[in-house]
Parts: sequence; C-alpha cells; structure tokens
Amino acid sequence: MTKQTSPIELYYWPTPNGWKISIMLEELECPYDVKYVHIGKGEQFEPEFLKIAPNNRMPAIIDPEGPGGEPISVFESGAILQYLGRKFGRFYPSDERARVAVDEWLFWQMGGLGPMAGQAHHFRQYAPEKVPYAIDRYTNEVNRLYGVMDTRLKEHEFLAGDYSIADMACIGWVMPYERQGQDLDEFPNLKRWFETMRARPAVIRGTEVGKDKRRQANLADDKEVQKVLFGQRARR
Repeated sequence: MTKQTSPIELYYWPTPNGWKISIMLEELECPYDVKYVHIGKGEQFEPEFLKIAPNNRMPAIIDPEGPGGEPISVFESGAILQYLGRKFGRFYPSDERARVAVDEWLFWQMGGLGPMAGQAHHFRQYAPEKVPYAIDRYTNEVNRLYGVMDTRLKEHEFLAGDYSIADMACIGWVMPYERQGQDLDEFPNLKRWFETMRARPAVIRGTEVGKDKRRQANLADDKEVQKVLFGQRARR
C-alpha cells in the first residue's frame, strides 16, 4: 500500500462535496493540510485557486507526491476520490466488475443526488421568494432518489456492495435530509445505511473539519454572501 510522507493539500470548505474528500483522507489515515477557501467571500475566484480548480468550486487537492513523484493537482470531487482510490489501493477496487459498480453509484451521486439535493436546498432555504413549483419539483426528485438508494440497500450493505468511495460521496448529501423535506423513516434500508455511515470514526472526523467555520457563515440571511454564491456568471 502506498505510504504518503508529505501532506496532501486540501482546498476546502465544509460542504457535502468538501466532506467527501476529508472523509476519504481520514479513512486512508493520509496526512493532509486544509487550505480553507471561503466561498462566501469569493475566495474561490482568486487566480491562484483557479489555476488548480478552473470551475471555482470546492474541493481541490494538490498531491506533492503525484505520478512519477511529481506534484499533481486534481479538481472535481469525484475525480479526486477516484485518484486517491487508485493511488492508495483502497475503497476503489481494481477488479473491473467491482469498479464498475462503484463508478455507477459515484456518477449517480455526481449527476443526480448532489445536484437535485442542492436545488432542493436552494429553493427550500435560500431563494428570495417561495416558488412552489420548484420546491415540489426538487423535493419530489430527492424523494425519488432516496427511494433508489433504499431499494439498492435492501440487498446490499453499502451502495456498491463493499464500503467504497461511492458511500463517501453520498453521505454528505443525505445528512441534511430534513432540510430537503425528507423523512428517513420512509426509507428503512437507507436509514440503516445512514446510521452505519454516521457511526464510522472517519466519517465523524471528516465532517467535523471546519465545522466552526461553517457555523460562522450565515448563508440563509447574509444577502452579500448569497450574491457571491448565487449570482455567478461567466468570468473572462
């Protein structure tokens, strides 16, 4: 197994996408330094950060011990999880059939659970005016996706069979289920998985990273922060 001697630099803000990587690094017991990028202050638009994360989103990493011993930067949380899984040979199987199963659920989260839960959060919590159609649309879609997970977890302990980066990718998006208008009692298999995940020491540690900073960011009421986060257009 690969042994990391120099800390990985984690460019991070405590969000469900950021938690994916802090959880993974904690599971790997890999040394890492957290570089907080305050998204409410627009620090994600700083030129130095954009060099490693051109989409101005959290998270990103710089691994000083990348391929061939040379540094490498990686952006997009799914790509980071895959990179770390390949490098350390853990939580991302080398067997092709098993890896396909992990990739299926990882991409399901990236393309479905994350974006739909994010929209449910936005229209339920942050939109300046209530839009019933949007609230219903995204709340119902999250409910559908929870049902997909519940059906899968009826016959599998974890999403891809064994514990993997797919589970790490999803847990942060299920944690705020109440704010998404969901009731886990409707989904007993998902609830069992959720409780199992929340009890993992690395998940606990990973989601604690930057917790105080998250509390200090008053996203729901701070209009200036909302302008930074929700009023973005192309920058040239």
